[in-house]
Amino acid sequence: MGNQEAGRVGVWTFAFEGQPATRVREAAAEIEELGYGALWFGEAFGRDSVGQAWLLLSATRRITVAAGIANIAFRDPIAMATAERTLGEAFPGRYLLGLGGHRVDDTVHDFDGYPMPARGKAVATMRAYLDSMDAVPRHSLAPAAAPRRVLAALGPKMLALAAERVGGAHPYFVPVEHTARAREIMGPDAFLGVEQAVVLDTDRARARVTAREHVAGYLAVESHQTANVRRLGFGDEDIVGGPSDRLVDAIVAYGDVDAIRARVEDQLAAGADHVCVQVLTADPSELPMAEWRELAPALL
Repeated sequence: MGNQEAGRVGVWTFAFEGQPATRVREAAAEIEELGYGALWFGEAFGRDSVGQAWLLLSATRRITVAAGIANIAFRDPIAMATAERTLGEAFPGRYLLGLGGHRVDDTVHDFDGYPMPARGKAVATMRAYLDSMDAVPRHSLAPAAAPRRVLAALGPKMLALAAERVGGAHPYFVPVEHTARAREIMGPDAFLGVEQAVVLDTDRARARVTAREHVAGYLAVESHQTANVRRLGFGDEDIVGGPSDRLVDAIVAYGDVDAIRARVEDQLAAGADHVCVQVLTADPSELPMAEWRELAPALL
């Protein structure tokens, strides 16, 4: 896919998972009216990715709705392929499937026709999962639309697979330097939709506290995020015992609207086709509607 469908800037959020469906519909409709090109949502402890996508697509008319990401550990390739086809048929050109996550197993065996490589073989696992999705027979009488997919990719091999197999990548928790490297690896034509965490707060000291909590949380539980920042030159002094100011500032843009706009422009200049902005607040259970409203005129 190209950035003409998603626009240059979108919204990325986990906040829908804890909200009633009625509130999610209202918020999605407003995000669309604000002019954002895409609405990305995570999958963790709330709604299933497919159900959440249907909820958001049915509440909007034009905006791209992007799973960022649908975890391949949560559903087999047959279920994922048939859900993708259904959403693509019901909402033509508007559903973007991001795939990622981990299938963890110590052995090699088949799962519904899906050859599962041994634990730690992330690229082989994703390639096999895509092969199995593509092999699912189609029985619908509706014309088949080309899948719109991206991979959650950080390392060079997964980025290369994303360019080869699905035409795009969705890096998460990355500084501008990673975007430049990803563009070099993927070439000029692959879609690169980058997540950028931001804190909109003119009190920079307070904003950095929120930013630090975000970075520390990922370093504590996500080994692949830690491995990625190490590849970019961050060492023990930046990671062990809590993130350094240098690492926090690289991952999260914080401050006023101008500071956030500058980081988004930096990501685009480094090679991103699309930047999806994740607004962080002191209370992650609340929808950051005020921040989305304030940022829209500057970013769009």
